[in-house]
Amino acid sequence: MAKLYSQKPVAAPKMLPKKETIDFLLNYSKALKIVKTENGTYECLAN
Repeated sequence: MAKLYSQKPVAAPKMLPKKETIDFLLNYSKALKIVKTENGTYECLAN
């Protein structure tokens, strides 16, 4: 057990998202409309 704590942790490589992933999330958020009514909240994806 002592050996595990005395070792330096291995650095994880930087995980960067792909450009396609970022574009997808931005376009999805632009198309998403949230409508609040007396009966509740509705999410509408306007494509």
